[in-house]
Amino acid sequence: MEERLQKIMASHNLGSRRDCEVIIQEGRVKVNGQVVRLGDKADAGIDRIEVDGKVLPKNSPDKVYFALNKPQGVLSDDDDTENRPTVFQFVPYEGHLFSVGRLDFDSEGLILLTNDGELANHLTHPRYGHEKEYMVLVGREPDTKQLGAWRRGVVLPEDGERTQPAKVFIEKKGAGNNVWLRIIMSEGKKRQIRKVGAAIGLPVLRIVRVRIGNLLLGNLKEGKWRALTASEVDSLKKLTAHAKVKKPINPRRFTTPKYKKRAIN
Repeated sequence: MEERLQKIMASHNLGSRRDCEVIIQEGRVKVNGQVVRLGDKADAGIDRIEVDGKVLPKNSPDKVYFALNKPQGVLSDDDDTENRPTVFQFVPYEGHLFSVGRLDFDSEGLILLTNDGELANHLTHPRYGHEKEYMVLVGREPDTKQLGAWRRGVVLPEDGERTQPAKVFIEKKGAGNNVWLRIIMSEGKKRQIRKVGAAIGLPVLRIVRVRIGNLLLGNLKEGKWRALTASEVDSLKKLTAHAKVKKPINPRRFTTPKYKKRAIN
């Protein structure tokens, strides 16, 4: 059966579909000896497909799915020149993996590692707005004004863009004046939580992601991994299959009583 080449390439772990589209546009892909163009199709079981001179095998590798509790001080990708530890060193798999839901070097919590490029792309592409949930330790109790600003969206000084509305709840007290917040958001700009906290005067001390879409961190210990169950994989695929392009959110939605500050336990 013929499929678009970028889909075939993604199934062979050559990158997301968007990455593979770029490879095709650069003229690095041939089908039966002919350079192809974006939009061309092929039958992976019949046609000879070459990428950078290497022939793709007829069968794509079995899909694997790992949940990892990323510790602090670990990179979410392998694009590093300082030989720092990466999330890929924690799982026993030698092939190429995508990290779904990257976390910055100092953050911790749930990351999904998979060779399923199509699922990875769908879960990470901002147009679909899949939720991610975090436990965030801040250095002081936020007031109503700070909570309201975070819920509505905050203009970040460095680029002048407003973050999308988020669900922000006070969860519990930490040590001293520290307070844990529960934050649910559907976008993930680089170091966004830390930048928002700094912009509204709330120092962020710790970030732990506990959910990606409908996948939960649960009781997985720091630095440990586990293979997803069949039902979890099926649930993620159903989530992405039924996802629609995210529409802009009305910021006033998060100023209603439903989202007012919770009492500290």
